[in-house]
This record gives sequence, C-alpha cells and structure tokens, in this order.
Amino acid sequence: IALNKSLMTGNNKLTEYRKQRKQLEDLIKSVKKAAKKIAPAKQYPSFVSSKGKLSWPVKGKLKNKFGTSRDGDLRWQGWQINAKSGAEVKTIHHGRVVFSNYLRGFGLLVIIDHGDGYMSLYAHNQELMRETGDWIQSGDVISQAGNTGGLTDPALYFEIRQQGTPVDPKIWLSNR
Repeated sequence: IALNKSLMTGNNKLTEYRKQRKQLEDLIKSVKKAAKKIAPAKQYPSFVSSKGKLSWPVKGKLKNKFGTSRDGDLRWQGWQINAKSGAEVKTIHHGRVVFSNYLRGFGLLVIIDHGDGYMSLYAHNQELMRETGDWIQSGDVISQAGNTGGLTDPALYFEIRQQGTPVDPKIWLSNR
C-alpha cells in the first residue's frame, strides 16, 4: 500500500511538472509573437556576439544543470542556482521585459527579450523590480531571488532560449 501511495504521489508530481512546463511553453509562444513587433536598440552588441562573456544573473552555487534528470523522463531546461533570499538578480544582457508576473510552478517570473530570437527567464523570485515593457541594460537589477512557485529554499531558476528552444546557459555565461 505504501509503495502504491508513493507511486501515485510521484506520478501526480510528474503530471504537475508537465502541466507547468506546458504553461511556460504556451507563454513563451505568445511572448515570442509579441516580441517580433519590438525592435531592440541597434547601438548595443548583439546577444550572439556576447556568447561566453555574459555575467551570471545571481551569486550562488549551481544546484541543477541544464539537461540533467529532474523527475522521471523530465530534464532540467535551465539552471537552478542556490541564492540568498533577497539576493539581487541581474539581467545578463540588454533587452526588453516581455513578461513580469506570477506563473504557477515558476513563481514570480521575469522574461527578457534580447532580440534576434533570444530570451532569458528568471523564476522563483521574491520580488520583481521591473515591469512588462521596461527596457533594461546588461547588469540591471530586475528582481530579488526567493522561493515562490513551490520551492522550499531560495534559488533562481534561469533559462536561455533561442527561437523558443531552451539552450545550455554554460556556453553563454562567463566562468565568473
């Protein structure tokens, strides 16, 4: 009986993760459509030209890496970085905030469009410092790390997306 109960709990958790992932995917699709209408300022270096040079979004230890197993057949599509509650979360590159609100399973979430089909996502924040539509510069504080969206310990969930597809942040960020 205990094993059956444990399996049911695991299956329910997996179903919930899949549902949350689907909500994020749907949000990304709608944000991508809106972002196509926004032309980022041209005087800044492109996202691609900054590959391997971008700063980490928050100070902390990497807890979960891109591509590693999460639950069942689910894999991490970004990084989970342990952080102090209230730690400053900074944008990795200039761009425009295209989403700044709560999303179930991700908590307080900021999505930034960097142009040319690149976006970065910052989830589980305790406070959002920027609103949808704000233009931001590289290194601007956009939020404070927290544990919203179901986390027990404070952390930042961070993704980079290229044409809507998650890519490994390791190739984009500097080695600190």
